[in-house]
Amino acid sequence: MQFGILGGGSWATALAKILTDSGENIYWYVRNENTIIQLNQRRHNPHYLSNAYFDINRLQLSSNLNYVIESCDVIVVAIPSAYVHQTLSALNKDAFKDKKIISAIKGILPEKNQLLNDYLAENFKVDLKDYFTVLGPCHAEEVAAEKLSYLTFSGLDAGTAKKIAGCFKTEFITTLINPDVLGVQYAAILKNIYALGAGIAHGLEYGDNFLSVYIANTANEMVRFLREVKHEESNADLNYAASVYLGDLLVTCYSLYSRNRMLGNMIGKGYSVKAAQLELGMVAEGYNASKCIHITNETLKVNIPVADIIYGILWQQLQPAVGFEMIEGLLV
Repeated sequence: MQFGILGGGSWATALAKILTDSGENIYWYVRNENTIIQLNQRRHNPHYLSNAYFDINRLQLSSNLNYVIESCDVIVVAIPSAYVHQTLSALNKDAFKDKKIISAIKGILPEKNQLLNDYLAENFKVDLKDYFTVLGPCHAEEVAAEKLSYLTFSGLDAGTAKKIAGCFKTEFITTLINPDVLGVQYAAILKNIYALGAGIAHGLEYGDNFLSVYIANTANEMVRFLREVKHEESNADLNYAASVYLGDLLVTCYSLYSRNRMLGNMIGKGYSVKAAQLELGMVAEGYNASKCIHITNETLKVNIPVADIIYGILWQQLQPAVGFEMIEGLLV
């Protein structure tokens, strides 16, 4: 397999480190030419995970998106969801023909409220059987520090998912396989919303006792939603307490590395949403995700009141303290 990575942020950098540490030579699309120059000269990304160093001989860096895609048969898409359409829209409609796509995105594309697989199917005729996801729980910062982490690869084609996962195994990365290619994407989207809420709670000075009850309730909400979107080819008896579901929710709500938690913490402390986003200086997927899930759920009508309240805080000027008083009354 010849891997290509699209994206130059922290998660793309972490995945590039994992693949090269496992012995893979990769093509890597990085939009910024100065970043490419500095990576070649200094062996690290100057803007993200600057403590992660690379064997440059294993990297073929390019700012030419078409070149990277044409050179590879497995494409890892690690671009923030809000920028996917902008990045890929100029490609030819057959750009991904005979390619395997791995989504490393943890959000919904906001232009049409789509998962990446839906966007690729509509615009590039990518079949769901050629589409895979890579999810955590796995923070990029801990990958850079080579702390033991877990990656879950989901796909309808279990054999190819296992083969892909094997290429990501290192001394500090354990890989797992899962068939729930749609559900895991929605789990990643929801956990970012709930982590943003956990940050708001922390900013409002709620304690650990409240947070544990909050997370337990959001885990139940997430399962209710996932049962509505489970693909018919997924196993009937999925374990929603597994790491890719509950584990990722826990780490994103608790970890100081979680940018969604950071954003929420500032909002809870009194920052406006826009001011908090400017202060954070990174993309927190939970913000757009809260609106996209709200729109999606207008059709599904799943009972997810905590997600609804966080949407109200982020998009409808609901005061955080008022919103969390409402949440207090919901928790069991």
